[in-house]
Amino acid sequence: MVFTSFIFLIFLPLLLLLYYITPTKLRWVTLLIVSYLFYINIKPIFVLITTGVTSSTYVFTRLMDKTNVDSRKRRFMIINIILILLPLFFFKYFSALNNGILTLLENYNLRWPLPEIKLILPIGLSFYTFMAIGYTIDVYNEEIKSEKNIGILALFISFFPLILSGPIERAKNMLPQFKAIRNPDFTMVVQGFKWMLWGYFMKLVIANRLGIFVDSIYNDISQSNGTSLLVASILYPFQVYADLGGYSLIAIGTARILGLNVMQNFKRPFFATSMSEFWRRWHISLITWLNDYIYTPLSFKYRKLGICGIVVALMITFLISGIWHGAALTFIVWGLMQGAFLSIEALTNKRRAIFEKKHDLSKKGWYIFIGICSTFILFTASQIFGRAANINDALMVYNKIFTVSGPLFIEGYEHIIYGVSGIIFLLIIEFRQEFYEKSHPNSIAKHPIIEQMVYISLIIIILSVGVLDGGQFIYFKF
Repeated sequence: MVFTSFIFLIFLPLLLLLYYITPTKLRWVTLLIVSYLFYINIKPIFVLITTGVTSSTYVFTRLMDKTNVDSRKRRFMIINIILILLPLFFFKYFSALNNGILTLLENYNLRWPLPEIKLILPIGLSFYTFMAIGYTIDVYNEEIKSEKNIGILALFISFFPLILSGPIERAKNMLPQFKAIRNPDFTMVVQGFKWMLWGYFMKLVIANRLGIFVDSIYNDISQSNGTSLLVASILYPFQVYADLGGYSLIAIGTARILGLNVMQNFKRPFFATSMSEFWRRWHISLITWLNDYIYTPLSFKYRKLGICGIVVALMITFLISGIWHGAALTFIVWGLMQGAFLSIEALTNKRRAIFEKKHDLSKKGWYIFIGICSTFILFTASQIFGRAANINDALMVYNKIFTVSGPLFIEGYEHIIYGVSGIIFLLIIEFRQEFYEKSHPNSIAKHPIIEQMVYISLIIIILSVGVLDGGQFIYFKF
């Protein structure tokens, strides 16, 4: 079951009815049962992994809380993190490693005992693995106490709006809410439905329409010219944003209707004026997780190296980010590119700040525009590796963009028209929010009547031009 399926539109009202007739103290039980049924509906056997991760995390975090010996506590933490990571490594990386060794040895006429292996990655495994690890580290650092109720912990790891593609939440935010669920007020419910509607617009109208065009080009790179590849490469970041950003809004909105607050996952990333700012706005839950549990400990470890220590920490952090996204060299290159962009910014940050202050550039529109365009170009260049099937395809894209011109591929031009129109509408709304509403707004228009007309228009657009069978969300494969 996914958010864009017809069955979810039946599932949600029934859940809300059951949820609100359940006594407040027992609503976490209802959510736990529903979350497991939601995940079972995708593939029942996947629940065994979720249950195993939950059980291991519960046992070892309880053991950590019961000992005062630091070495023993650390040992429990390490054991649990290894156990949590085992399913992820097996399903996501084992086949790639095995098949890589097999291919390498065959080139030298050597035999490898295992045949080529293809494993199905359990949906959501990467996300709830990070949530369980974050909780384990928080207990170790004594930022929170281990949860005594295994049911509450199980709900945190399997909460149905988050389990498939995040946001990657923190135990310190969700556990207290699960243990003291309150009735949402009317404003929360209305806001939740608004976010869901906006998320459906992003996914069904923008992401799915753009995806049809982008896939048609990237699935046949050898036959596509540089013009088509350039346009597809420019549109792909918007596709990913509308896809994962749309999913996040549906998830956040669903939780809000249930009276629960989930962290924001995107904050108008295409208005960032630097790569460091971009990564404070893009996939916020993942980046804050990497910052707290990878980058900060590494930068502290290498603090004696000064700015070089920061560079080392950045490169390792984004290398891990690339590997998390996929078991392929393309994602490793993607991660290293992000680390390199951020490292260059870190090395030049002081000089750039002095230059901006000297010429009073920080608030000048043309300078902000140049920063936004430069950031988008860098991110788009890296996303070619994120989208291409392999290194050779990515390099072919770069080569053709600069050497092979030609007419734009226009078969199915309506997908580009609808998708680009959706992007323009999205950017207009976000432009207002960015420059006229500094805080995250609860509305997309100041006047209530105009706002209502906008949301009515969204419903009409979704039903008339939305691609309702456009496939799964992109981040399901991660």
